Amino acid sequence: FNYYSQLVLLLLFYKAFILFFLFKETAKSNEIVCCSDTGTMAPERCVFGIMLDVSAFLGMATVYVRYKQVEALTGEEELKRVRLNRFGLLLGLISSFGMCVVANFQKTTLFSMHLVGAVLTFGVGALYILVQTLLSFYMQPHVHSKNIYLVRLGVSLWTLGSIITMFVSSVIMYSSLPGVDVAHKLHWTPGETGYTAHIISTISEWSLAFSFISFFLTYIRDFQKISLRAEADLQSSHLYDSWSQSPHHKRDASETSPLLAGGT
Repeated sequence: FNYYSQLVLLLLFYKAFILFFLFKETAKSNEIVCCSDTGTMAPERCVFGIMLDVSAFLGMATVYVRYKQVEALTGEEELKRVRLNRFGLLLGLISSFGMCVVANFQKTTLFSMHLVGAVLTFGVGALYILVQTLLSFYMQPHVHSKNIYLVRLGVSLWTLGSIITMFVSSVIMYSSLPGVDVAHKLHWTPGETGYTAHIISTISEWSLAFSFISFFLTYIRDFQKISLRAEADLQSSHLYDSWSQSPHHKRDASETSPLLAGGT
C-alpha cells in the first residue's frame, strides 16, 4: 500500500475506534446505545470528541486526495464530470466539518447544534456518496471497471435506506413522547412508549456509520495509483526585508518534494 491507501485505513481505524466506544457503552448499560449518547458522559465523551476531530481531519484529507485524482483523470472538455467533482469536494469538506460540530456540541449540552452537526455529517455525507457514485458511473468502463461502480451503488442504496429508516423511526419516537426531553433520555426500558422506535433508530444510525466506512474502503485500490507533490516556489533566497540587508547574495531557488510520502 502507498501512503494514500494507508490514509484511508487510518481513517477507518479511527472510525472503528469510535464504534468500539459504542459497543463498550452498550455492554455497560445492557442496551443498544446510539452514537450521540457515547459522547455525553465523561471521560468517554472526551476521547470520543478527540477521535471525531481527528477523523474529521483525515476525512478532509481523503476527500481532497479523491478530488485531485478525479481531476487528473478528467479532461477539461468533460464539464459534467468537472462540476460533479468540484461539488463532491465541497460536500465532502462540509460533511467532515460536521463531525467536528458533533464532537464539540454534545447531545445533552446543546442539542440544536448537535443536530446541525449530525445533518451535516450524515445528510451532506450521503449526498457526497451519491455524487461519487455518479462520478464512478461516468468513469466506467474507461477509467475503472463496472464492478467498482456497482459496489459504490450498493453502498449508496445502503446509506439511503439507513437514512430513511432512521428519519422515520426518529419522527415516530419523538411524536410518541410529547413533553418528554428525549435528548436527555439516556436509558430506555423494554416495553415503554417509544422503545421500539428508539431501537430501530439506533440500529439505523449504526448501519449508516458502517455504510460510510464501507464506502471509504472502496477508495483503497484507487489510491494505490496516485501520488501528490507540493512545490515550494521561493520569491527570494533570503528572508530579509530588502536585498541589501542580506549578508550573502544567492540566487533564487525552488524546491519540489512529495506532499506526503508515497509512490505511484
